[in-house]
Amino acid sequence: MAGANVVLLDFWPSSYGMRVKIALAEKGISYDCKQEDFGAKSSLLLEMNPVHKMIPVLIHNAKPICESLNIVQYIDEAWNHKPSLLPSDPYKRSQARFWGDYIDKNVYNSIKRIWTGKGDQEECKKQFIECLKTLKDELGDKPYFGGEEFGYVDVALVPFTSWFYTVETCGKLSIDEECPKLVAWVKRCMQKESVATALPHPHRIYAFALQYKQTHGVE
Repeated sequence: MAGANVVLLDFWPSSYGMRVKIALAEKGISYDCKQEDFGAKSSLLLEMNPVHKMIPVLIHNAKPICESLNIVQYIDEAWNHKPSLLPSDPYKRSQARFWGDYIDKNVYNSIKRIWTGKGDQEECKKQFIECLKTLKDELGDKPYFGGEEFGYVDVALVPFTSWFYTVETCGKLSIDEECPKLVAWVKRCMQKESVATALPHPHRIYAFALQYKQTHGVE
């Protein structure tokens, strides 16, 4: 299904941008993806997101939508054909949004603290694993977080798994040993074309992380 003047302002290693690409792919929306340079943000980005000046930004019919989970919800509502990303039941929708918010508040910061080596590393790793185990418990024995169908919470979380190799290598830990059920879920998600095409190869992410650390003088 063709998108009506749909543009995504993106930065390829961003898990937040990956969320939007997965949601667009799930809905079959074609779009133009423009890569941003954080060293020299484009005038379009500054115009479309003057408050935070950050990606991702979805521009639909010349109107900007900002913040990744907000964009995912917008995509689900603006193109309301199947598959639906959010449940139709109000309670289940509230729970999906709760877990999306939990992921936003916990996963990224834990990952970044480990691969940049900032803070008490043992404590950072402990908090990260505790976070993953909380998510693993919520997943339970379901194929996906919402049940039988891939949905909103899966879209919210799976992009961060492209950073798992970097976290394991920099943090000297094994996510598979700590949370095998979550790793099995990742492999299930990666079988979906929408996910496989949106997530960069983990080694490419690791190379980016090493370059970032060198550029910013991070040991």
